[in-house]
Amino acid sequence: MSFIIALVIGGVIGWLASKVMNTDAQQGVFLNIVVGCVGSFLGRFLFGWLVPGTGLRNGIDIPSLGVAFVGAVVLLGVVNLFRRGSVR
Repeated sequence: MSFIIALVIGGVIGWLASKVMNTDAQQGVFLNIVVGCVGSFLGRFLFGWLVPGTGLRNGIDIPSLGVAFVGAVVLLGVVNLFRRGSVR
């Protein structure tokens, strides 16, 4: 059951990040889930490296969702940079 919850939350985080980065029309539900899940790992790595003691925690809380969202936005920014040569 927790895997399904992680997929749903990953999809929502990926969708919000795609709205912020104006890439929502280019990706569907599956890619939103992938962006949200990969972005959460990227956010955990970045925040864990930059600010020790932060990052994803066990369970669902506001700081974990924020870290996942920032990681997803960074991921979409990097993808846009390589795809188009500029970040929107």
